[in-house]
Amino acid sequence: MTDRTYVAPKGGAPLQTQLLTGRAVFTEAYAVIPRGVMMDIVTSCLPFWNDTRLWVLARPLSGFAETFSQYIMEVAPGGGSERPELDPAAEGVLFVMEGEATVELDGQSHVLSPGGYAYLPPASAWRLSNKGSDPARFHWIRKAYEKVDGLDVPEALFLNEKDIAPAPMAHTEGKWATTRFVDPSDLRHDMHVTIVTLEPGAVIPFAETHVMEHGLYVLEGKAVYRLNQDWVEVEAGDFMWLRAFCPQACYAGGPGSFRYLLYKDVNRHMKLSR
Repeated sequence: MTDRTYVAPKGGAPLQTQLLTGRAVFTEAYAVIPRGVMMDIVTSCLPFWNDTRLWVLARPLSGFAETFSQYIMEVAPGGGSERPELDPAAEGVLFVMEGEATVELDGQSHVLSPGGYAYLPPASAWRLSNKGSDPARFHWIRKAYEKVDGLDVPEALFLNEKDIAPAPMAHTEGKWATTRFVDPSDLRHDMHVTIVTLEPGAVIPFAETHVMEHGLYVLEGKAVYRLNQDWVEVEAGDFMWLRAFCPQACYAGGPGSFRYLLYKDVNRHMKLSR
């Protein structure tokens, strides 16, 4: 696989001379958080994380998307946490964009470099540190694991996308492909985090309309995305947040690959009210 690049926010502050007009939008069906709004003023901190700040991209929100939260973490050299996850029911996925993050679990250390992926089961008591000389910037996606009688909880995974061959979509000549870190037929998993790649000119040629909630973070390139009834331009560093059943389609704009990190909830019955 060719070397990949990933665009992560660096923060900063806007100039007083900057125009107010931007691409951010929040509707009843979707939200677009462009890279230009991920400034210092909207960062936060977490308990028991040292020398760390984060951007919250998504959180469970009644009437919108309810299954997951998604952060971009920025851990300075020497920073990290001995108690990163305080919710014993929460499973997590990490995806590293810049720097290196060392994850310790069950007495073993795993160094995640750019492209690195970790699946962390609920109640797994993992720890994270930045032992490098540069900030580590990575996604942290969290979901309350939905346990099913007769199915084991998945084991932890430590992978890198460079070691995984993307699976092409049928009838696309490889111009639309998905990098899968988890076997889609493994019903132990109730969420998938994948990387979707569309080559210049490739399209998602119909308005996907389905129950899965989505977080889409653009890692590379640009495209025009159809969200509900609107066409929006997106580029590397932008985030799209879609509630269930929001129609979606895409034209990849070029000149290089358009790639995004995709969250979706899968493999479970729909909850019924009582």
